[in-house]
Amino acid sequence: MNTTEKTISINGLNISYHESGASSTPVIFLHGFPFNKSAWEPQMEVIGSQYRMINYDLRGFGNSDADAQAFSMDLFADDLIHFMDAMHIPTAIVCGLSMGGYIILNAVDRYPERFKAIILCDTQCVADTPEGVEKRFKTIEQINANGLNEFTEGFLKNVFYAETFTRKPETVEQIRNIILSTPVTTVTNTLKALAERRETCSILNKIQIPTLIICGKEDKITPPEKAQFLHENIADSELHIIENAGHLSNMEETEIFNDRLKNFLDALS
Repeated sequence: MNTTEKTISINGLNISYHESGASSTPVIFLHGFPFNKSAWEPQMEVIGSQYRMINYDLRGFGNSDADAQAFSMDLFADDLIHFMDAMHIPTAIVCGLSMGGYIILNAVDRYPERFKAIILCDTQCVADTPEGVEKRFKTIEQINANGLNEFTEGFLKNVFYAETFTRKPETVEQIRNIILSTPVTTVTNTLKALAERRETCSILNKIQIPTLIICGKEDKITPPEKAQFLHENIADSELHIIENAGHLSNMEETEIFNDRLKNFLDALS
């Protein structure tokens, strides 16, 4: 399915997005770090004919602008709300993977009235440990000294299930190219934002909208026990663990992921 790239201005920044389909309630997709909106193409292509699906590049990623503001989960969450305002979307179903999930949990806490349902994929509610913070700042130093190549190869080994390298080499190559094409400043500024994010576990019991939680069984970055914790603490949430998938379950096991997503959306409508 062909989707035309569009841009919309939010607070003076041009934000790039794709849109397809039409329905009363839009489904907005938030990509993880350090990806861009094209990571959601497997969902847009299959489900976009039945629902109004929108995925956009977070500020600084893909074809979206960034300004001098320091990145933070608050800023990314505010951007989501401003994007919805600019698109004249009062309420939406929002789906986020990894950092996209962090953004959703931040936004749901501060703007609960804007969400009809949420989909949390390969994500968690905890903040970085002191060791995790230290590791992120060391990574920033390494990237500033050596560029993105070494970081990218290490990241790919962590993000994909081992079998994906032989089963879906084109997907691995796509993600490699996405990371290498991301500005170094965007990567390092986002690593700092991730290190400084606050926990959102304490707000889970306030979430009272339909919630779907998906996680790859082989996810090393946010393993299934993190998804299980979300499920146990968000009332009436639905949890699916996907076999043979790592941190990018939507790309590694697209058919199963899309089935779970479509069933959830169909039940809502």
